[in-house]
Amino acid sequence: MGAKLFGASVRRKEDPRFLRGEGRYVDDIKLPGMLHAAFVRSPHGHARILSVKTDAAHRMPGVAHVFTFADLERWMKPLPLFGSVPPGLAARVDVTMKQVPQLAMARDRVLFVGEIVAMVLATSRALAEDAGEAVEVTYEPLAAVVDMVAAAEPGSPVLHGEWGDNVAIHFATGFGDTEAVFRGADVTVRERFHIQRYVGMPIETRGVVAQWDTRDGTLTTWNGTQVVHFVQQGLVAALGLPPHKVRVIAPDVGGGFGTKATGYPEDLLIPVAAIAARRPVKWVEDRREHMMAAAHARHQIHDIEIAARRDGSMLAVRDRIWVDLGAYNSWGIVLPYNTVAHLLGPHRVPSLSVECRGVVTNKSPNAPYRGAGRPETVFAMDRIVDCLARELRMDPAELRRKNYLSAADMPYELGIPYRDGNPLVYDSGDFKAALDSALSAIGYDALRREQAELRARGIHRGIGISGYVEGTAIGPYEGAVVRLDASGRAVVATGACCQGQGHETSFAQIAADALGIPLDWVTVIGGDTAAIPFGVGTFASRSAVNAGSSIHVAAGKVRDKIAEAAAALLEAAPADIEVSDGAVSVRGAPASSVPLARVIQSAIPTFARPSLVSPDFEATVYHHQPTVTYTSAVHVALVEVDPGTGSVRILRYLVSHDCGKVINPVIVEGQIHGGVAQGIGGALLEEMVYDEHGQLLTGTFMDYLVPTAMELPPIETVHLEYPSPRNPLGVKGIGEGGAISPPAAIANAVEDALAPWNARVTRTPLGPSVVLDLIRRATRS
Repeated sequence: MGAKLFGASVRRKEDPRFLRGEGRYVDDIKLPGMLHAAFVRSPHGHARILSVKTDAAHRMPGVAHVFTFADLERWMKPLPLFGSVPPGLAARVDVTMKQVPQLAMARDRVLFVGEIVAMVLATSRALAEDAGEAVEVTYEPLAAVVDMVAAAEPGSPVLHGEWGDNVAIHFATGFGDTEAVFRGADVTVRERFHIQRYVGMPIETRGVVAQWDTRDGTLTTWNGTQVVHFVQQGLVAALGLPPHKVRVIAPDVGGGFGTKATGYPEDLLIPVAAIAARRPVKWVEDRREHMMAAAHARHQIHDIEIAARRDGSMLAVRDRIWVDLGAYNSWGIVLPYNTVAHLLGPHRVPSLSVECRGVVTNKSPNAPYRGAGRPETVFAMDRIVDCLARELRMDPAELRRKNYLSAADMPYELGIPYRDGNPLVYDSGDFKAALDSALSAIGYDALRREQAELRARGIHRGIGISGYVEGTAIGPYEGAVVRLDASGRAVVATGACCQGQGHETSFAQIAADALGIPLDWVTVIGGDTAAIPFGVGTFASRSAVNAGSSIHVAAGKVRDKIAEAAAALLEAAPADIEVSDGAVSVRGAPASSVPLARVIQSAIPTFARPSLVSPDFEATVYHHQPTVTYTSAVHVALVEVDPGTGSVRILRYLVSHDCGKVINPVIVEGQIHGGVAQGIGGALLEEMVYDEHGQLLTGTFMDYLVPTAMELPPIETVHLEYPSPRNPLGVKGIGEGGAISPPAAIANAVEDALAPWNARVTRTPLGPSVVLDLIRRATRS
């Protein structure tokens, strides 16, 4: 039977409960006798803790417990570390990496504003917060390290004394004789680009509820996380319990974006508090806490240079990169190497030389946020490409067309390994076709003509282009359990957690097609360690490939079991059995059709009737993904800049993308639209700003601006399909792609609009004051 649901824009199964207000989030978990937690957090960017006095807090009404590091020391194991260097990568790239694990609660020193110093449990959150203000902490402030470039230089104050410096990661890689190419090139262009620190802002902040059952020594914790099995592993290590005694559940999660895929102190502290207090404990982050203590992201500097022939043929790229990791290098090689591996994107560049430093500073630790190093590196590359176009007096679209790879180049191997240690080989795609389709769909030539006419009338519009190639669906695996009940309905359990991506629909489409049953017969369970013993989680645009492939293969195995049972019932060969719309028949004999439930029940033995086959309609599959797939897209932005106010208005935004075979076009478009919205925030509005003492200056929505519907244009999409040969579904990841190119495309468009002033855009966000300053400086020069 061919697929009937895969590729169809079916309505999302999960939406009705959300529209009725019946979603169940962490804050909806209410348990008898529950205490509420509040945290005492450091007000200093860098300080020594001299004393913590809790007597006054203990005496306050409603307070049950006040815990310091000393009170919980036996559970204060290091938080999980990620991003070790795989052997295949280490064999080809000399990486120096240092990691110091963060403790869940500060012991004698704090390294960023918001680090936890004490925890209060009370009968309400308000009482817990009041008591937290009564905890007396004496600090000795220390010199803060804030500027990432200065922090990497000798003589800077050192955060982790045993390191000797602040460089947590250093490596260099590349291919070709870059130095010789630059010496002989017709044209070289160099610029320094700054990508600001900004963060994931899910509507639902983080939250944890924990319940300790003293009867059997089991822990259940509800956590708004993207990685329930990783949280379980951390709790198992810290608490000394076997995994089957620790259940982690991610209920409905109101957005993740990578922000909820890291290891946090609260993941451990709330369960520990429940064990110590022998009562359920709940904590839900407020927005102020989220902004100072949840993982930050982005924040890089690129000194990038490009060499080319006079006809526009790109010859080489050199880049020196600094990555601000925050106070702890929790994610190891991930962000720095993601940045390097994605620098060249869709461009054919024969020679590359990159040096990268990951530097620790007295700020909230960085972690992957939608795109994870790719928006930063795409910004640097697409900006330097536009700088080259301006130097050559060449149309930016034509320069890209000359240098983009096409389908004839696939598979295309770059001369460096990917982060997983495998050779970096694009599996499929046609980047030149994506560019042409994007330019055609937006009417590029007509926009250029109109731009010239409007500029003569004092209206300044600009067109910006950005293209990316993204490694998606990193392994090592994801699992799925598919089982049928006696009525023929299917339950699908997977380690992938959903935070709005539509898993309940897209995974059901895959399973329903493979099983031959209606869509509404499939129930999808994700984010529960009790439903499947092993899992990785939802991040890195990996769920469709890893979990989807596991579901597809497992459902195929269950379908084979249906055929075997039906063959015994209908006295036919298993190969002749057909399953469609929940009915089973013998091929060519429609009158033989019976409901699937009857087939299943025929396999269940009774005292009166033994069964000829086993009543086993379940299969478990762990799809191993040896290396990533490569999704790609071209984004085009049309903006209008008011030179009097500096305001930037996005008039049109178009995305031409390839994510392999599309499971559900509506869900794919929703993913793109959401990502573009976050990318627009990064391009124009969002920035986490610290002062020289490590104090956060943008800790509320009064100072940290996020895009609203007023800032978002209609987003146009063009779907291209170049199936990946690296998984049975031919799919590629799509969750992050929308967020990768907007900063670059919009920055290019703003610079294009400011062409009469010869201004050069070197940083984001491009708020009105920044744009006005660009015009003023260009006018003075």
